[in-house]
Amino acid sequence: MERGKMAELESLETAAEHERILREIESTDTACIGPTLRSVYDGEEHGRFMEKLEARIRNHDREIEKMCNFHYQGFVDSITELLKVRGEAQKLKNQVTDTNRKLQNEGKDLIVAMEELKQCRLQQRNISATVDKLTLCLPVLEMYSKLREQMKSKRHYPALKTLEHLEHTYLPQVSHYRFCKIMVDNIPKLREEIKEVSMSDLKDFLESIRKHSDKIGETAMKQAQQQRNLDNIVSQHPRISGGKKSKKEACASSELEVPGAQDLVDFSPVYRCLHIYSVLGARETFENYYRKQRRKQARLVLQPPSNMHETLDGYRKYFNQIVGFFVVEDHILHTTQGLVNRAYIDELWEMALSKTIAALRTHSSYCSDPSLVLDLKNLIVLFADTLQGYGFPVNQLFDMLLEIQDQYSETLLKKWSGVFRNILDSDNYSPIPVTNEEVYKKIVGQFPFQDAELEKQPFPKKFPFSEFVPKVYNQIKEFIYACLKFSEDLHLSSTEVDDMIRKSTNLLLTRTLSNCLQNVIKRKNVGLTELVQIIINTTHLEKSCKFLEEFITNITNVLPETVHTTKLYGTTTFKDARHAAEEEIYTNLNQKIDQFLQLADYDWMAMEPGSKASDYLVDLIGFLRSTFAVFTHLPGKVAQTACMSACKHLSTSLMQLLLEAEVRQLTLGALQQFNLDVEECEQFARSGPVPGFQGDTLQLAFIDLRQLLDLFIQWDWSTYLADYGQPTCKYLRVNPTTALVLLEKMKDTSRKNNVFAQFRKNERDKQKLIDTVAKQLRSLINSHHS
Repeated sequence: MERGKMAELESLETAAEHERILREIESTDTACIGPTLRSVYDGEEHGRFMEKLEARIRNHDREIEKMCNFHYQGFVDSITELLKVRGEAQKLKNQVTDTNRKLQNEGKDLIVAMEELKQCRLQQRNISATVDKLTLCLPVLEMYSKLREQMKSKRHYPALKTLEHLEHTYLPQVSHYRFCKIMVDNIPKLREEIKEVSMSDLKDFLESIRKHSDKIGETAMKQAQQQRNLDNIVSQHPRISGGKKSKKEACASSELEVPGAQDLVDFSPVYRCLHIYSVLGARETFENYYRKQRRKQARLVLQPPSNMHETLDGYRKYFNQIVGFFVVEDHILHTTQGLVNRAYIDELWEMALSKTIAALRTHSSYCSDPSLVLDLKNLIVLFADTLQGYGFPVNQLFDMLLEIQDQYSETLLKKWSGVFRNILDSDNYSPIPVTNEEVYKKIVGQFPFQDAELEKQPFPKKFPFSEFVPKVYNQIKEFIYACLKFSEDLHLSSTEVDDMIRKSTNLLLTRTLSNCLQNVIKRKNVGLTELVQIIINTTHLEKSCKFLEEFITNITNVLPETVHTTKLYGTTTFKDARHAAEEEIYTNLNQKIDQFLQLADYDWMAMEPGSKASDYLVDLIGFLRSTFAVFTHLPGKVAQTACMSACKHLSTSLMQLLLEAEVRQLTLGALQQFNLDVEECEQFARSGPVPGFQGDTLQLAFIDLRQLLDLFIQWDWSTYLADYGQPTCKYLRVNPTTALVLLEKMKDTSRKNNVFAQFRKNERDKQKLIDTVAKQLRSLINSHHS
């Protein structure tokens, strides 16, 4: 029974499902009925479903039939109406066909116009697209045209900037065009072209500054000279109101008058080239190239011409080129960022400094003109000041100038040697005569001389010295001025200047002037008058040395008492010259005496003496008197020494004349004549030819002759032999050897001139006496030697 209920329930469910499917089929679109039918075939009751479906179809057919029967009359009526409409429809069709035909005929023109409008619209779109594309391309083409124009006008840096904009901004927007690809491919070539052209401009610039270095240096040195002059003016007038303002105005005016390096050379090529290489990423290459080329130019500039030392212009051009080179480098240093740096400049300057100093040492050594050396010094100072103004250290140049100062001093000494020689050669060696007060004051103004007695004397009168005294004195002052000129602008202290001047002046006095005076004194043809005047002149020059000291002190403002101050050696120089002149006077006098003695012509065999002194001796004494009369202005000691020296030399020469070997024999008569000559000499000594001798001091020069002659003429051998060796001996100055020589001459005479003397008793006694005296004299000589 339960099974029956179960079957009944399943049947009900199946029936309900089939009903649902049927409703779904009725209500569902035909296209979507597939899933519904599939659910029927998925089940097992499709047979029953088919039965139900057929029952449902029959049901719907019956309903359709009922409906058709119900509406049939209406259908008939509709057909009747439809047939009526058919005729009307045919009329309407004909009308529509006719209207269509007419419309087609009328629409042909419209179609043509529409086609034209279509084409116009297409062209309009194309034009618009073209305009848009051209709007993108035109800036590219304009930039490219601008680039070409810039390169043509050699505006390479703007061209490079244009190229950058073209490459990175404009070309990417139109990169699909063929002409853009050509441009892109051409950009590296353009860059390289700009690089090469800018390098060419740089080379032209380097050549330009090489040519203009001379002018640039000349301009810079002119500016430095103007600045120095201005500083000197300001330093000389420090208290003038508005001085600072006037200095600024003067600086401004000097800048207007003298152009700078940037006014003489166009630096834009180097700036452009630097920017271009920087943009191209090759700045380091550019810097290395620039520095290398400038180093080469520096070496060329620093090579002096072989004849530079011949003229000042040679040195000036050399300095101008060096200054021009470093002015340009300094300008590059301050107007570019890192193209050159301070280390590079310092390296170049060190090289330049060493080469310049070496060149100046070499070339200045050839210079023998002190004026040229002084001008060179001034030029070197200006050169140093100019470069110092640009920040370059120049201490080594000033150190080298101290070396050149020694050379300058040497050239001055050579020049003044010629000056002194001319003065000494042209001097008349006579006291300067003055006829009026004006001339007197002029000479006193030239040479510091004061003499109260001379001032009181009426005109005309004479200075004791000759013209070379004031001339030499003034030339010494000129030499000091010349030394002072070299010390200017060397930044030396007053003490250093004073020391330099004093050392140079000492060389002038002790070497140059001393040699000139010695040469004059030692000249062959110098006379006693000249020698006497030289002694007088050097005496006055010696006294003037203190005034030279004062002169130097006034110039340098360094007191002589200052520690380490060099003293002038003028006193020693003039003393040495005077002593040399004195010795030359003594020598000259002796030579003159010898010349007179060569005229002596004694008859050594004369039996009787003459009535007077020999003529040659009288002339000799006359010469000595006139000579010593000239010695009035000599220092007393000099005149006395000269007189005593002359008398001694005369006495010695007469003794030698008497004892010389050539005089083998002499008689008593000859000896008496010789005695007359000696008496003449003694008379001259007693007459006091030179004042200042006490008593018979001058006569003592002839004491040896006097005692010898007295011994022989008086034949006082007993006294001589008896008193020999005693201080109170009458013949103390007679040497036994000398007496023996003279006695032998007389003994030979007695023998040869008296053939028959042995037959005369007196002669025989005299001969024995001579032999006895000779024997005793030999005994004295032997005992003296033993």
